[in-house]
Amino acid sequence: MIKRLGAEFIGTFWLVLGGCGSAVLAANFGGDGNPLGIGLLGVSLAFGLTVLTGAYALGHVSGGHFNPAVSFGLWAGGRFPARELLPYIVAQVLGGLFAGFILWQVASGRGDFAVDPNAAGAFASNGYGAMSPGGYSLAAAFLCEVVMTAMFLVVILGATHRRAPAGFAPLAIGLALTLIHLISIPVTNTSVNPARSTGVALFAGDAAVAQLWLFWLAPLLGGALGGLLYRWLGEESPAVAAQPHTTA
Repeated sequence: MIKRLGAEFIGTFWLVLGGCGSAVLAANFGGDGNPLGIGLLGVSLAFGLTVLTGAYALGHVSGGHFNPAVSFGLWAGGRFPARELLPYIVAQVLGGLFAGFILWQVASGRGDFAVDPNAAGAFASNGYGAMSPGGYSLAAAFLCEVVMTAMFLVVILGATHRRAPAGFAPLAIGLALTLIHLISIPVTNTSVNPARSTGVALFAGDAAVAQLWLFWLAPLLGGALGGLLYRWLGEESPAVAAQPHTTA
């Protein structure tokens, strides 16, 4: 268990450092219009790449959750024991917080670095209303986070199903997270992961912390819904289970 929790800590650290680091350090590098900045597309890809690489590197150790909502959804989907939920979530949150700390130290190395605690997306934080990059309401943010997390769990459970093509699960999961960010960065700056949100909110200021509840509640609810949905959808009848494996 210690090694599994260590893998979850490292994997979540990598996800937050890579994803949020790309947003803080590289998204607008050089200022608006500078071709060196990676923008929304680059940040979305960075989040997907962290999950893809982390899952290939550490998935065989811990299952590669790196996200409390994923652990919760896997439990709801019948793939993860309830007794291991709390240790996994603690390890994930600590990994996210450590990544936030390291990112803050790196970003602070630039002389003009400053975080406006009232700005949308400050230090890659998530938010709604005035803290939403696109000014989206609480209701829109809540719905978006629930649906995106639910679909993320459907992809995870489907890609790791025993009848799915072997070896490709991290690729499907990483691309799914990339797509989720492409859709929802304008709405909430994309959470779908309470550990990711917590890891930077504590450094972003009081406004991000005050809205952090949503980015625990909505992803956990979405994860549970996605897990339950796939538990129903993926349940095989005896006739289907008896058929030979196919990737068609």
